Amino acid sequence: MKANGVRKIWNEGGSVVNGWLGIPNSFSAEVLAHADFDSVTVDMQHGMVDFQAAVGMLQALSTTDVTPLARVSWNDPTPIMKTLDAGAYGIVCPMINSQEECERFVGACRYAPVGYRSYGPARAVFSAGSDYAAHANDEILAFAMIETRQAIDNLDAILSVPGLDAIYVGPNDLSISLGFPPSPDPTEPVVVEAIDQILAATLRHGKGAGIHCGSGDMAKRMMAKGFNFVTVMNDVRMMAVGAAQEIAAARG
Repeated sequence: MKANGVRKIWNEGGSVVNGWLGIPNSFSAEVLAHADFDSVTVDMQHGMVDFQAAVGMLQALSTTDVTPLARVSWNDPTPIMKTLDAGAYGIVCPMINSQEECERFVGACRYAPVGYRSYGPARAVFSAGSDYAAHANDEILAFAMIETRQAIDNLDAILSVPGLDAIYVGPNDLSISLGFPPSPDPTEPVVVEAIDQILAATLRHGKGAGIHCGSGDMAKRMMAKGFNFVTVMNDVRMMAVGAAQEIAAARG
């Protein structure tokens, strides 16, 4: 089975710069795949991406060595298993708020005896290798999103779940849960302190620490803090920001 590039970078002590896809189109996925990202995530939660579009996008990502990941819409085994079967090398699962929810999520990502994932890697055997079943449990990544006050209260229990590889902080929902407006780059001291608390607990448990960032500058700051998986905006935001900058330059 083709090795998971994110795991390789982590094993070497490095940090991953991740791209994010919300536009349901294989060509835009291919464009981002050919940028200098270490991994790219297909967003099936808040992106405009259904399963069929996701398959084409995962195929486009496979034109390069970038590691293909996906965020599913919810902690439901059906989309988790189908997206892994389609070739995703890791799943980002939203709104993990308890140990039991995390166990259910991780179990859907792993074959027996450590999980309950059903066998049927229809596309993964082509994109990852014919020996997929023998190595998938070791290569696939499970990211639990920590984005609520409840999740922070249950953080140590969540992080103690066997098979959980990493957490992923969603700053917007975390800000809302703590009583503030959504922000892709929070400055409220309470939210900043919560992010630092999440990071410290994650590192203490030896898990990967991921966060969604509103800019490249924020990604650099988060890596300096100790996060080793940072997402830089998404394709929609990059297009909007780039367009606004070039229009402003054209108009003087």
